[in-house]
Amino acid sequence: MPIFDLPVDQLRTYQGRNPKPADFDAYWKRALDELAATPAGVELRPHPSPARFAHCFDLFFTGTGGARVHAQYLRPRDKGPHPALLRFHGYSMYAGDWFDKLAWVAQGFAVAALDVRGQGGLSEDVGGVRGTTLRGQIIRGLDDEPDRLLFRQIFLDTVRLAQVVMEQPEVDASRVAAAGGSQGGGLTLACAALEPRIWRAAPVFPFLCDYKRVWELDLARDAYEELVYYFTRFDPTHAREEEVWTKLGYIDVQHLADRIQARVQMTTGLMDMICPPSSQFAAYNKIRSEKDVVLYPDFGHEDLPGQHDRLLEFLSSS
Repeated sequence: MPIFDLPVDQLRTYQGRNPKPADFDAYWKRALDELAATPAGVELRPHPSPARFAHCFDLFFTGTGGARVHAQYLRPRDKGPHPALLRFHGYSMYAGDWFDKLAWVAQGFAVAALDVRGQGGLSEDVGGVRGTTLRGQIIRGLDDEPDRLLFRQIFLDTVRLAQVVMEQPEVDASRVAAAGGSQGGGLTLACAALEPRIWRAAPVFPFLCDYKRVWELDLARDAYEELVYYFTRFDPTHAREEEVWTKLGYIDVQHLADRIQARVQMTTGLMDMICPPSSQFAAYNKIRSEKDVVLYPDFGHEDLPGQHDRLLEFLSSS
């Protein structure tokens, strides 16, 4: 097998390169307090669907900054209580087709699929930050106060979604899981870290981990290309480099991972040049709860055969 990143034995002990801000815990306490003080304003609108065994809804709630955030919500027609699955999509995408969630409803799950604010779906991006908003959401708010970082707000949206779903009368709040790939994998870990009641978490090649490592591997392209854009436009001599990495540390999932209490199953392709394996393991190695990782030696950032079946088994077992 070709190797472009660390060997597997070193991946399993790698602890990450991106610095963690000194006030990281206070930062996220303040963020969660802000969310708690924001009225949820939950609204469920029936969504027309020919599905015979599911009720479908457009779910709206209010996130930080007053943004109205949208998710698809599907539930079985019987009363339950049902386990629930939170689905998080890839970078720049949206929740996708309703059809994609029906297999989970047939299995007895309620499903909530988030539209990440400012990306491809119906969620509202309220904006209002100083600095560039042109080339990506990792750097959105980087020239403003740390509380203005957009991924802070997005991480909090995942928490609010989890809380809203847990409050639904047909949902077993003790069996709410999260899953997603790439950005969705990063959001899965962030959600499980910031909402400790998440039962199981299944991230696939998680994004938003160990930004400095991605840079050092010269892989700041594709999903991470905005890092190059930021430095070349706004810090071309890297005079502020340490400041930039440290500020990005507030929204680096690896620094949240030790909060996770859910059982975790991560999936990683060892030839992933979008979200390199070491960046993923920077988060994985900090998880203290029950966990395992499934490795695909010859695969990159792509569809992984058998991964969906494995997820079904992971979420269907006791």
